[in-house]
Parts: sequence; structure tokens; C-alpha cells
Amino acid sequence: MSKFHLNIQELVQGEFVMNKVNIAFVFQVNCPGCFIYGIPIMNELYRSFKDKIGFIGVATAFEDFEYNNKANLKLLLNNGTLVGETKKYYTTNYGLSNYLDIPNFPTAFDRITSSEQFIDENKIELICNAIPNFINFSEKEKEILVTKVKQYYSQIPVIAETFTLNQLKGTPSFIIFDDKYNILEQYFGHQNGDILKTRLEYLLS
Repeated sequence: MSKFHLNIQELVQGEFVMNKVNIAFVFQVNCPGCFIYGIPIMNELYRSFKDKIGFIGVATAFEDFEYNNKANLKLLLNNGTLVGETKKYYTTNYGLSNYLDIPNFPTAFDRITSSEQFIDENKIELICNAIPNFINFSEKEKEILVTKVKQYYSQIPVIAETFTLNQLKGTPSFIIFDDKYNILEQYFGHQNGDILKTRLEYLLS
């Protein structure tokens, strides 16, 4: 069973309390889809399950670093301030420069590091182990792959750890995990809130 690697820089809002069932919502502030399809669902789930399930939002950054940063996350949480493409979407379609459905759940900012800080044997091993059938590779194949992974990440100047270590496909992403960080369910992109709610109810039972 895969593990969820939660490597955050700072808890900006609320407190993450671990439960037998937990859900992480990984998003970017410069990601309109995260606001359209993600935050409202997470807010509703939090209202329904906050006494039974651990909740953590993780604002991350794998692009557009001038927008996807801790300062803009704080502005969002404080008064709904929108930036970048997200602001453009809501201004163009709704005449809004501030988001009305501000996240009500505990929210952190991902740990952002340089490639030099990020690349070590443990982290590279975590990434390689996430590759299907890596365990069955020959020692030579493993060695070649490890070298390629190191070379790839050495060319990326800024790396978000939670996003990268979990090899997420993008944002928004929802990860449901237990109190030992075992991943129970994982979802990417536009999701049906009722399906997520039903799944959480099943896991609680």
C-alpha cells in the first residue's frame, strides 16, 4: 500500500488533527479548476465530517511561482483575494475579484526547496518506488533509472515536496489516507462531491 508523504512548510490556517480517516486536498492558488471543482467540495466535506475525519489543504506550486506562493495563499484565506488566471476567470465570468467560498478547512503551504536540497537518496528512492514494477527491475535497470531521476530533478530549480514525492498528476488532487499515512483513495481533477462523501462514509463505517 502506497504512503502519503505530507511535507509542508507551514500550517497557515487551523490545525491538522490526525484521525483513522483523513483527506488532503492539494491545490494551487493560480488554478481556476481548483476553485471551481475543488474548494467548494472540500468546504462541504469539512462541514459534514470535521468531527470524524482529519482535513488538510496543501497549497502547492509546480508552475507560475509568482502567483503560487505562501503570500497569495494568506491573502486568499484572509479575504478571498484572487490572483493570476483564477482572478481572470472570476472577473471575466462573474465580475468578482474576491472568492466567496473561502477555504474553511486547515490549510498549509507545501515545502518548497531547491533541487540541491531536494535530491537525496531517501527522496529519490521514494519517487522510484512509485514507478510501477520498479521492485521487479534488475539492479542495473534500477541504477539507470535512479540516475535519470536525479538528472531530471537537478534541472528543476524549485521543487514542491508534497506534490513531487507523491508524484501527483496535477491540481486539484484529493488523497484519502489512514492514521499511518497509507493511501486509501486518490483522485485527480474534477470530482463529484457526492461520490467523495459516500466514499468517506463507507471508510468511516
